Amino acid sequence: MVQNPGMEVHIHPFKVTKAINDLDTDWYLQTSPEFAMKELLSEGFDKIYNISYCFRDEQESSTHRPQFLMLEWYRAHENYQKIKADCNDLVTNFPGSRFKSVEEVSVEELFLEYCSMNILDFLDTNDLYQKIEKDFPQFGISKELPFEDLFFILFLNLIEPQFKNHPALIVDKYPAPLSALSTINKKDPRVCERFELYLNGIEAANCFNELTDLKIQSSRFEKDALQKKKAYGYTLPKPQVLYGALEKGLPPSAGIAMGVERFLMAMTNEENLFY
Repeated sequence: MVQNPGMEVHIHPFKVTKAINDLDTDWYLQTSPEFAMKELLSEGFDKIYNISYCFRDEQESSTHRPQFLMLEWYRAHENYQKIKADCNDLVTNFPGSRFKSVEEVSVEELFLEYCSMNILDFLDTNDLYQKIEKDFPQFGISKELPFEDLFFILFLNLIEPQFKNHPALIVDKYPAPLSALSTINKKDPRVCERFELYLNGIEAANCFNELTDLKIQSSRFEKDALQKKKAYGYTLPKPQVLYGALEKGLPPSAGIAMGVERFLMAMTNEENLFY
């Protein structure tokens, strides 16, 4: 149980209540061990991993259940390119793996190929809204939607279905407005340093080159909190464990979270490993 389960807008936690008298508590089940692991990084640990159950209130399916296993690992004093190498090694060298290699593509390249547009030319929310309204009227979008929602309307409907043709794929360089807990690319500030690993068309892992600046991170979280309140009507307490780690000093680091069942489903070709 944790006091803050994670700050992502569209990830929803389970709150803990006491069975006796149905009393509410201030505790949540973790959606990820990320904040606690970053606390360890701030204490001087440099190569750490964790496999544990996480809990997310999302629709149950063959690729998700409310309780699932997550493998999360971090490398201090390393760039996220090293985590890419980890993923390549894990996917191709896992015993019995059917994957010979891992492709890599940028978000920019995907939008050019499948949407005939350069998403990096539409980083302003209003510009993206107008583009979708003009060129993709089938989605009937609202002008109130934030950039993230507009982006994923196109990504999830027009791009992600194509991943079934790419057995093992790393999608890199997401637009800067989707930076979350990741750093901005110094050479191209239009993109952030994060990638996602897809196996058999299903997202299996999400990696960040970790943001270590407390001021920037707290500013991002404040915006996320307002968006979560507006979209879902609830707020979460401030992530004091993470803030404490950043204040103490988080070294340049990279980390990734991988769904264990999803990974094993891809490795074994089983349709459902959520026993």
